[in-house]
Amino acid sequence: MGNYVELNDGNFEDEVLKSDIPVMVDFWAEWCAPCRIIGPLVDELAGEYAGKIKVGKMDVDQNPQSSMKYGIRSIPTLLFFKDGKPVDQLLGAVPKGQIEDKISALV
Repeated sequence: MGNYVELNDGNFEDEVLKSDIPVMVDFWAEWCAPCRIIGPLVDELAGEYAGKIKVGKMDVDQNPQSSMKYGIRSIPTLLFFKDGKPVDQLLGAVPKGQIEDKISALV
């Protein structure tokens, strides 16, 4: 496990919605090839931005409740939260620079 938080339907509210700092949530699944491509980037960014943002990973197969609540229809989806509300998102295996641009806008 890297610098990210394993999210699930049970801890989502405490870890994401009640977080004091912005949160990037990676909605993914084990069988998803693009998710495996973007996964190491997410881990890397979690380390680089530790203390500035919180990074969480949520397996959509294990946690259908949160995935449905936020309308996750394709994965990987990176959802960005600030003050307990979703403020931005990225879909698909996007380049690291694109993710960093979104993070920079939050912090």
